[in-house]
Amino acid sequence: MNNPYQALSAGNWPQLAELAWQTLKQCRHGDLKGWLDIIDSLPDGVQSAQLDRDAPVLGRVIGDVEQLSAQLIKLHPWRKGPLNLAGIDIDTEWRSDWKWGRIAPHIDLNGHQVLDIGCGNGYFGLRMLGAGAKRVIGIDPTMVFVMQWLAMQKLCPGLENFVMPLGIEDLPTDTRGFGSVFSMGVLYHRRNPVEHLSRLKALVRPGGQIILESLIIDAEGADTLNPEGRYARMRNVHAIPTMPVLADWLAQAGLPGAQVLDISKTSTHEQRSTVWMKFESLRESLDPGDDRFTVEGYPAPVRVALLIRRDD
Repeated sequence: MNNPYQALSAGNWPQLAELAWQTLKQCRHGDLKGWLDIIDSLPDGVQSAQLDRDAPVLGRVIGDVEQLSAQLIKLHPWRKGPLNLAGIDIDTEWRSDWKWGRIAPHIDLNGHQVLDIGCGNGYFGLRMLGAGAKRVIGIDPTMVFVMQWLAMQKLCPGLENFVMPLGIEDLPTDTRGFGSVFSMGVLYHRRNPVEHLSRLKALVRPGGQIILESLIIDAEGADTLNPEGRYARMRNVHAIPTMPVLADWLAQAGLPGAQVLDISKTSTHEQRSTVWMKFESLRESLDPGDDRFTVEGYPAPVRVALLIRRDD
């Protein structure tokens, strides 16, 4: 396996690129060899991309489409998309284009270096490039998502969209090097949400912007939800705030004045099982008799998207 972060090594992020490369090389995941064998077996593609669309088109049709599809589906589960990869339509668990559609009209990424925390396979990074970003550095410790990104790189090389097998704790504490920082679907997984928000502020340059997307409790008289066990069958959900609590967290982190871009209840049309993600999804996580609640009896998922500008 060649170093997929070589382009970053010669740029502004050599230490981060080296850390990502070493983490990838030293990974001991039991499925890693099989995943890398799949990627090695993929044909070499060409840089041909159409990114300003719901399902970004990467690469061109190469060889036996059915065989290529059978190879790519082995990198299951494909969660963020949709994508068209070398002529193959990948119907992912999430209609991530819907989330992007709620955010994109309100933000300017032209010429920005962007950090995407919890980026998954890099779908949103593709959309960011399509919206004018100069470069996107995504981090996500889930190795199968890094493998999906490597497959995209093999079939459509050279895009300035990188997915690193790192967490936010691996980043420098005060780079201020990013014009935009995205944290979508991460906050409620953090044990200390104010610390996470403070880290976001430290990572964005003065005058830059933070795009935060999170679960909230959208109910009168509610307070922060600290689930016992799982929430909608998700592990490691530590705290889901109400809007007033979220505003307080942001103020504590020195990020007042957030602009609400959207509040939406997640539907089973937006998140669902597909051929490319065969595990149970949102439908199985909701009360079958009352979809206003999860199977654990908590309020069903509602998500807010915020735009926060760093002025200092």
